[in-house]
Formats: sequence, C-alpha cells, structure tokens
Amino acid sequence: MSTAVVTIAHGRHEHLAIQRASLALGDRLPDLTVVVAMDDDPPVPDLPGIETRVLHLPADPRGLPLARARNTGVAEAVRLGAEALVLLDVDLLAGPGLVAAYADVVARDPAGLWSGPVTYLPPAPAAGYDLGALERLDDPHPARPAPAPGELEHDASPDLFWSLSFATSAATWERIGGFCEDYVGYGGEDTDFARLAVARGVRLGWVGSARGFHQHHPTQDPPRQHVDDVLRNGALFRRRWGWWPMTGWLEAFEAEGLVVRAGDGWARA
Repeated sequence: MSTAVVTIAHGRHEHLAIQRASLALGDRLPDLTVVVAMDDDPPVPDLPGIETRVLHLPADPRGLPLARARNTGVAEAVRLGAEALVLLDVDLLAGPGLVAAYADVVARDPAGLWSGPVTYLPPAPAAGYDLGALERLDDPHPARPAPAPGELEHDASPDLFWSLSFATSAATWERIGGFCEDYVGYGGEDTDFARLAVARGVRLGWVGSARGFHQHHPTQDPPRQHVDDVLRNGALFRRRWGWWPMTGWLEAFEAEGLVVRAGDGWARA
C-alpha cells in the first residue's frame, strides 16, 4: 500500500527540517511526502529515495487556510497514487514506528480514521532533540487516549480527535469529504472533520504504535492571539452542528475580559 505523509507549514522552518529527519529514521519510510506551504517558501530537505512535492497556497486575509491546505496536500498525494494518508502537524516528530504503524492499520482497516498518541516535548537542548532517543521521552498527553504500543483503541470519541497526527485511507478520506474549507485560521476544523467522519459512518480509533513527539515552541494559554479565529470558527461550527466548541478557551477569554456571552454564543468584548 503506497503511503504518503502530508504536512502543512507556515514558518517554523527548523521544525519542518527536523520532522523530515525523523521520518528518514523511521522503521518504514513513506513512499511520498507532500508539504503545503501557506504564505511561505520554506526550504524542504530532500529525503533520499522518497518523492517529495511542495505546494504553495496564499494566505487568506482572515488567517492561514489550514483546512484548505490539508485538502490540497491530500489531493496531490492521492493524484500521485497514495492509498494510505498520514497527516502530521509541522511540529510533530515521527517516532520510529509511526509511519509503519499507520500504514499497517490503514491496510487492515481502511474504513477507519486513526490517531496516534503524542508526547509534548520540553524545550530542545542546545544540541537539539536526539532523534535516536525520542522513545525515552515518551509521555503521551493525558487528555487523549494513549494505548500501549501494539494496542488499538476502537470507537473513540470524535471530540478527542486532533490533526497533530492521524491517518486514513484515500477511500475513507473521500467518504468523509475532507476538511470544511469555510474554517480559516485557528480552531474548530478538527472537531468538525471528526463529526463529519461519524456522520458518514466512519469509526475513529487510536494506534498505540504510532507514537509522535510535539516539538516545543512558545505559546499562549489561552491562545489570546487567536481570539478572533476562535470566535469566527466557533460560530461557524455552531451553525453546522448546533453547539459551540472550544468552550474552555472561550470561558478563559471571558474571564480575562476578551469576550462576552451574546445570546447563545460569544462575541468580542
């Protein structure tokens, strides 16, 4: 089964380079990698023996077109013959078994949508992360399922799906329909995608051997720099599904005086 890794990127050029180095050390190499650069022109290191395509998308005036970028990358991968699709956040380092585990589970259960446990790494030491020793740092995020290596978890909650690291077959991607491109900027499109999967009869699961490691970078908690994105995308999700997502962030924004409750929703303060 031909396997493609699709990554979308804006900035974080070093993170992209290290991700590609982690893929090169995997137990199984992907047959194809696709990088979709949003309003950017990153250097993309070659991976010997692996075909790589780099695509470019302009920024939307409202923010980065994350959903459209994922759809664009997958469309290119499928056009080039990929049957198993692995999508990784640009900050995600692939554990040595990640590509092999995803390719195996998609081959055995191509009708599923599969996620893998992710460890959030501390800041890199001066010499950088030791890619040969990532497994020693394994400590998956406690808010998501984390089956042990070699184990699978079936019938997972769509509310716990994330696009940091996931895989499916080209046929199941087509069945879901990809990400809703009405979402622009940060937040909401992951949960919407998982809800689409469930609505179209696709079961979600977690793959214990598909370990990933999230490279550290500065962030804000709550993500104040994305207030407008969260409000816009949250309102879109509400129109599509009948309820507001990201309420933890919205309540934190409210506590800081950044948003207020408006009817059955939220608005800028």
